Amino acid sequence: MTTLKVGIASYEEMKVRTMAVARGERRVAPGEPKVWFTSTESFAKVLSAGNRELLRVIAEKAPGSLDELARMTGKAKSNLSRTLRTMEGYGLVRLERGERGRITPKVTHDRVELDLPLTLSRRVG
Repeated sequence: MTTLKVGIASYEEMKVRTMAVARGERRVAPGEPKVWFTSTESFAKVLSAGNRELLRVIAEKAPGSLDELARMTGKAKSNLSRTLRTMEGYGLVRLERGERGRITPKVTHDRVELDLPLTLSRRVG
């Protein structure tokens, strides 16, 4: 597996950066984050201890469906579905559709690396 590099940036910073890349004014460097959170709080919420445990269970036990994952974890399928959709949006899991519409979660990375600037010297555009 791989390491997912994530960063923290405000919505406005992300928008300016994305537009500069789209206009060809800026290139994405190889070591730059691929996924962005708008705050350290949102990062902490998505990668809470409970959610990291959920990722561990998926990676180690490879459940074949959300029903199976619900049985393994004791969590409601609806809550798992909502949590996994959020994680999918950040590139942490992939939700594969199988036979009879069954959804199988797959962990896509084995590590997350946070790029967190402590000063405002980062160039946005």
